Amino acid sequence: MSFFDSEVVQQEAKQLFEDYQSLSKLGSEFGKFDREGKKIFIERMEDMMERYRIFMKRFELSEDFMAKMTIEQLKTQLSQFGTTPDQMFMQMNQTLERMKKEI
Repeated sequence: MSFFDSEVVQQEAKQLFEDYQSLSKLGSEFGKFDREGKKIFIERMEDMMERYRIFMKRFELSEDFMAKMTIEQLKTQLSQFGTTPDQMFMQMNQTLERMKKEI
């Protein structure tokens, strides 16, 4: 079975995408949130990022050709912006840490 044929993989990918879209929309209103709302937003972003990190690790550990290609495509796309997947996660974490300090 291909990595992408897995129902678990498909469901997690769908859920991650939906959660990311939802949080991105909410993020544009972050400055308007009260203190507790900001805390909740940051917690949800951290949870989503951890799920994404685990999801990407599954790709990296998979022997499936398409999974490996997906990782390589991501690395190529990120390199065009002068970053790597690890740096991307680190930058996201730094942003969340700054947001925490502001509240």
